[in-house]
Amino acid sequence: MTVSGKAVLVTGASRGIGRAIAEALAKAGALVVLGARDETKLAEAVDAIVGAGGRASSVPLDVCHRESVDTALAAVLERHGRIDGLVNNAGITRDNLLLRMKAEEWEAVLSTNLTGVYHCTQAALRPMLKQRSGRIVNVTSVVGITGNAGQANYAASKAGVIGFTKSIAREVASRAITVNAVAPGFIDTEMTAAMTDKAREAIASSIPMGRVGTPADVAGAVTFLLSDAAAYITGQVLGVDGGFHM
Repeated sequence: MTVSGKAVLVTGASRGIGRAIAEALAKAGALVVLGARDETKLAEAVDAIVGAGGRASSVPLDVCHRESVDTALAAVLERHGRIDGLVNNAGITRDNLLLRMKAEEWEAVLSTNLTGVYHCTQAALRPMLKQRSGRIVNVTSVVGITGNAGQANYAASKAGVIGFTKSIAREVASRAITVNAVAPGFIDTEMTAAMTDKAREAIASSIPMGRVGTPADVAGAVTFLLSDAAAYITGQVLGVDGGFHM
């Protein structure tokens, strides 16, 4: 599963799943560029990776704004001369029942989770098409498949990412560019840390593997899809949920 020497941009990489993905890729030999809005946490993540012997740098990145995305992509190309991989991980939640959901809660989630994927993918595809090679991995969610009460905005955004993934995979397959997605289930991150122990136990009991996932579980799947071993895999959604959706 080699990704050694590949230049990869990971969005939303300052914490949680994104940081775990960046760390796993660096450990596997990739040249990782971490992008996020929180530059302090970005610096901490890069220092940790470099301290562990990996090769990493950072770029300030707000996926909602195309100018920010274009600037980040230009920085990757300037540093490494190419972009071999893109991981669209940046995402937010603004949970609420639909009848109480404010327009700004809907729009913020769709802007980050779906339009952000559009911005980053379109920008990265231009150099990838010239290279005639590339790997794109989008982080969706099991909620985009099953739905979830109180998360209509989040579920809609993640379902949109699945459709987007399959469509773009068809568009660029002839150029040796693969586009896939991973769909995490319940993963132990800062987003889920606020849950009560009782709620966590209830969720764990509904997972066939009997435990919640870790960011490292998702990072392993992403590393595989970015690697040479996945060269003939495109348009797929890989569930990383301990069998929950099953």
